[in-house]
Amino acid sequence: EMEQGNYTTVTEFILLGLSQTHEVQMILFFLFLLFYMIILPSNILIVLTIHRDSQLESPMYFFLANLAFLDICYCSVTPPKMLADLFLHRKTISYGACMAQLFFLHFLGAAEAFLLMAMAYDRYAAICKSLHYSRLMNRRVCCALVGASWAGGFIHGIVIFTLTIHLPFCGPNILDNFFCDIHQLVKLACADTYAVELLMFLSNGVIIIMCFALLLISYTVLLMKLHTQSTEGKSKIVSNCVSHIIVVFVMWGPAMYIYALPFQAVPMEKVVAVFHTVIFPLTNPIIYTLRNREIKSSMWRLVRKHI
Repeated sequence: EMEQGNYTTVTEFILLGLSQTHEVQMILFFLFLLFYMIILPSNILIVLTIHRDSQLESPMYFFLANLAFLDICYCSVTPPKMLADLFLHRKTISYGACMAQLFFLHFLGAAEAFLLMAMAYDRYAAICKSLHYSRLMNRRVCCALVGASWAGGFIHGIVIFTLTIHLPFCGPNILDNFFCDIHQLVKLACADTYAVELLMFLSNGVIIIMCFALLLISYTVLLMKLHTQSTEGKSKIVSNCVSHIIVVFVMWGPAMYIYALPFQAVPMEKVVAVFHTVIFPLTNPIIYTLRNREIKSSMWRLVRKHI
C-alpha cells in the first residue's frame, strides 16, 4: 500500500485463486495446460487455413477466422497468469495490471459478442436474401462489420475502465477469484459505488441480454424458413444455424449468469468464470469447424503439406 494524503492507496490485489490446496492446484495446472496445448494450436490452424486457402474466401469463413483470432486474444488475458499463479502460494496482481486485465476482458468479450451478431446477419443474408447476398456481403461490408465489432468492444472496454479507474481503493485488497473480477473489485472501493454499479450493470447486463435476445430472434426466423426450402436447402440451414445457436448459448449462458444480475453474489461464480474466460472462448471456433466439411478438408491439406 502507498500513503496518499490521509489515507492509503492499494497498489496490488491478492487473488485467492481457484484453490488453496497444492495438490489440487497441480492437477488444475496440468489439466489447463493440456487443454491449451490441444485447443490453442487448433485455433491458430483455423486462422492459417482460412487465410491461405483461396477456396475459403466467403464471408462465413472470413468471420470465422476473425472469431478464432479474437478468441486467441481473449484467452491471452487471464489464463497465462492463472497458470503461473497455480505455482505460487501468495498470488498478487498490481493495480495497473488489474485495470489492464479489466479493460481487455471487457473489450475483447464485447467485441466477440458484436462479431457473433455480424455472423448472424451474414447467415440471414445468405438464407433469406440469397439473390442479393454477394452485394449485401461484399468484402467491404464484411471488413466494416468486423471493424465495427472491434470498435464497439473498445468503447465498452473504455466505459468499464473509466468507471473503475476513478474508484479509490484504500482498505481490503483480497479478491476471491483468479482474475480481477469487476463485481468483487467494485465492492472493495472506499466510496459509495451505487451509481457506478448501476452504470456497469446497464453496460454489461443490458447489452448481454439484448444481444442474446436479438440473436435468438434472428435464428428463430431462419429456422422458420425451413418449410420454404428444398431438402438440400433445409440441411444447409440446419447445419449453419445449429453451430451458431450452440455458440450463442455457450457464450451467453455464463455471461448472463455472471453479469446480468445487478452485482449480486451468485453460487459457483468462480467455476462459471473459468468456463467463460478460459474454456469456452477457445472452443467456439472448433464448434463451427467440426460441422464444416470444407474447412476440415482444407485444414488436413495444410497439415499434410507441412508435415
